[in-house]
Amino acid sequence: MKILSYLSALALLSGTVLTATAEIRGGQTLVVTASNTTTNRLLAYDTSGHLLQTVATGGEGGVSGNAGGIATRGDRLALVNFGSKSVSLFRRYEEGFRLTQVISTASAPESVAFGHGHLYILGTTKVESHRVFDWGVDSGPDGIVPLVVADGSAAQVGVLETQLIITEKSNAIETVHLDEEGGVEGTATLVKDIPANVNAPFGLVTRDNDAYVTIAHANEISLVRNATVDTVTGSGTQHAPCWVALDGPFLFSSNSPSMSISRYLVYGTKIIQQVAVAATLNGAPTDIAHREGLVAVIDGAGTVSHLSVFSVDGDGILSLNGVATIPSAANGVAIVPGE
Repeated sequence: MKILSYLSALALLSGTVLTATAEIRGGQTLVVTASNTTTNRLLAYDTSGHLLQTVATGGEGGVSGNAGGIATRGDRLALVNFGSKSVSLFRRYEEGFRLTQVISTASAPESVAFGHGHLYILGTTKVESHRVFDWGVDSGPDGIVPLVVADGSAAQVGVLETQLIITEKSNAIETVHLDEEGGVEGTATLVKDIPANVNAPFGLVTRDNDAYVTIAHANEISLVRNATVDTVTGSGTQHAPCWVALDGPFLFSSNSPSMSISRYLVYGTKIIQQVAVAATLNGAPTDIAHREGLVAVIDGAGTVSHLSVFSVDGDGILSLNGVATIPSAANGVAIVPGE
């Protein structure tokens, strides 16, 4: 019955692909974001910032103060529709992206992540897990866990080896346990040794069992390992490091009021700022992503935002490939490799 329902939805959604300016090639790396407008749309660009495709998500945007509003895994893509309390699922085909599902969420979604055979959805008050199958994503959650603060300040969710790690801007960094199948269970628990001066945890990025978490208003980046804050490093001359991305030994932070990207070297328990201003931006950044030797950043707010795409060399040096101007407060960014 579930597969039949999915196929029926697919038939209704099959006409939603709209090509914007050029043809997408099957082997092409793409950079994606969301318009975040009342009629929300997925926007796909090439690595020079040329718009190639727009696809209606079937939902309503309106989220802010979050990261990870888009997640990808293979040919799948998930995108949050904050205003309509739903997440849209897309698949990439040779000709581009196609909307395949829209699933309802337990609270207005802020951030999404794939891992352990699941899609994890962080909402304003809860985090939930949905099984991923070959045919799509289960519309019903196999686990829902309330957040520690649950006041609407949720920012981002990340996946660790046996846990999720979550930030709430109301001074909470917390973990949620995963069962043997990968579903969320139990209660959300604050990590240990959170600094006394913690002020607004925002963005995070995970690798294995490590999570690098920004403490934006304290101008700090922390390493969380084994559910404990292990290391805290200041951001120097750059203020409010909000969102982070990893490229091997390099950690890039996008600093909202400074409108810049900083580069850090990370190894073991060390977080060392190498370059305070590795690149400048056109506005206050709202998300950052790394993949395939590229860094992509969304900045701005209100009626205009920008997508900047950089190449990264072996020394972590950023070179600007291109900038796209977007006539809305775009949300979320991800890099999707070609076949």
